[in-house]
Amino acid sequence: MSDSLAALSSAGVSIWLDDLSRERLQSGSLEQLIESSHVVGVTTNPSIFSAAISGSDLYKEDILALREDGLSLTDIVTELTTSDVRSACDLFLPIFLESNQVDGRVSIEVDPRLAYDTSESISQGKYLHSLVNRPNLLIKVPATLDGLPAIEELTAQGISVNVTLIFSVDRYIAVMDSYLRGIERRLANGLSVSDVHSVASFFISRIDADIDKRLDAISKDHPLRGKAAIANAVLAYEAYLSVVQSQRWQKLAERGANMQRPLWASTGVKDKSYDSTRYVIELVAANCVNTMPEGTLNEVRSHGVVRGDTITCEIDQAHKIFSLLADSGINFTSVVNFLEDDGVAKFEKAWEELLTNVGAVQE
Repeated sequence: MSDSLAALSSAGVSIWLDDLSRERLQSGSLEQLIESSHVVGVTTNPSIFSAAISGSDLYKEDILALREDGLSLTDIVTELTTSDVRSACDLFLPIFLESNQVDGRVSIEVDPRLAYDTSESISQGKYLHSLVNRPNLLIKVPATLDGLPAIEELTAQGISVNVTLIFSVDRYIAVMDSYLRGIERRLANGLSVSDVHSVASFFISRIDADIDKRLDAISKDHPLRGKAAIANAVLAYEAYLSVVQSQRWQKLAERGANMQRPLWASTGVKDKSYDSTRYVIELVAANCVNTMPEGTLNEVRSHGVVRGDTITCEIDQAHKIFSLLADSGINFTSVVNFLEDDGVAKFEKAWEELLTNVGAVQE
């Protein structure tokens, strides 16, 4: 058992694996990570499923049978992905119960082609929730402007949501507001909120990848290189604390509501000159989730040095970093707008590739 992973867990960070496949489920590798590496949840996305299904023969028999039954390519992919997610939910059910429903969660994303369609996102979120039919499921909805009312509506209907593709603090504040409005609507209708949970997935490494390019164009070896992503997440946590300490939230908490937790996603470094654990050990604070690919998990196990809370002590510095970025000519609004559109486009491409590959499966 890794001391680094144990220390991370003890510091209040829930370790979730950013990966799922039938191979992981059938080989026992996911179960082993639960037992040995403090993994208490799983996140998925279209890219993960594309890699899992396209790269394995374990799905072939099901694909051919579902095709024989007359299902469309989209319906076949939905059946394959929800089947794996259902199995993962069952595997994590003991953790879900032991953690009072906080962890033991498995996420599945609505069709990425619906990221700018509120009503269809709501409809598919409800459909996936019903199809998987497990209490520890999270429905992933992108934090686009069109996604915000979908987050509110699904929450109001008692469906736990993982809000994904968040890049800016301003959008994160809007996401928290959407969640709280959904909770408030349930309470106004006399419904329980104790079983409704949520996480807000704040993307990390993509921020540095984009801003570093812009800084390189200004000056090689710019002193702000590699500073933006962690500072952005620190400011997001400051926003989270502000909501947690608000009278609005305290009133909801008194009535049994669960606060939406911040989740750090895209935590594998893209610039190999950076320490491979930086987006984990520099983002430690109470009530956070860090979802990481197995490679990053292994790096933390190997040489990560967990120093306790590394977020709240950096809030003032994070504000200074963003002031310096603005002074250097970095237009952060431009950065996050690009990253949101690019993130949706990448997931759409992965989904389309998956449909094509499933359609190409032969006897």
